Amino acid sequence: MNCRVLLAQIEPTLGNLSANLEMHLAAIADARARGVQMVLFPELSLSGYFLRDQVAEAALPAGHAILSQLCERSRDVSIGAGFVERGEDGRLYNSYGFFEDGRLLEVHRKVHLVTYGMFDDARDFAPGDRFRCVQSRHGRFGVLICEDMWHVSAAYLHFISNVDALLVPSASPGRGVTQTEEPGLHSVRTWNRMQEALALLFQSWIVYVNRVGSEDGMIFSGGSRVVDPFGRVAAELALLDPGVVETTLSADATRRARVMTPLRRDEKPWLVQRELTRILGQLEE
Repeated sequence: MNCRVLLAQIEPTLGNLSANLEMHLAAIADARARGVQMVLFPELSLSGYFLRDQVAEAALPAGHAILSQLCERSRDVSIGAGFVERGEDGRLYNSYGFFEDGRLLEVHRKVHLVTYGMFDDARDFAPGDRFRCVQSRHGRFGVLICEDMWHVSAAYLHFISNVDALLVPSASPGRGVTQTEEPGLHSVRTWNRMQEALALLFQSWIVYVNRVGSEDGMIFSGGSRVVDPFGRVAAELALLDPGVVETTLSADATRRARVMTPLRRDEKPWLVQRELTRILGQLEE
């Protein structure tokens, strides 16, 4: 894996799929002009987040013209974009598509729907039920949509599947102004700490792309970042404003991290499986 990636920290218009698609196509054209190999957008980037009664109208089935346009643009630039997916079972999912070589290579459906605070994802979406890797020509990637990253088991499953990078599209509002020696938003500091911790624990690149703008009184914070397998920030964008940033995800950094501290080599997933079976059995008694 040696991949030049561009993070597109955009401000989607709620429910306006055509305008949002044009925003995606412009960012993809910019990435192509820069010689970038992969461009990533935030969670629900094609539709906006707080859709509520617009969810069904925004849903895209397989083969929809919007998805087909992204497939076409992916022939020379790999693309990650968020959308409302209408599954073959008729249910609606908060999904992230990875487009490459003219096709929709993989779709991840958000597993851990947020149902606390100002969020009620489960009102409109069905949960995903799997964590499968994206086998891209640029590397092996694991997708975690926003809340998925807050559940360490999700990142762990990708870790033992030997991913090179965790791709984390998000729609996270900014909350809690801190009055400490490090002024800023508490939510942003929490996200940053989590990215750095998981990069160290799982010795993988963390590519976090968050949106900006406001919906329903909520302001999305931005602050998209790339963290290397040593937990160091390789690239980041400012809070609150749209923008792009590019950097290279290198296989050399991953190799060095895993040689220095061979956590993946020494991991024992069979022990985890055995102990989970035991614990779940006790819970059922």
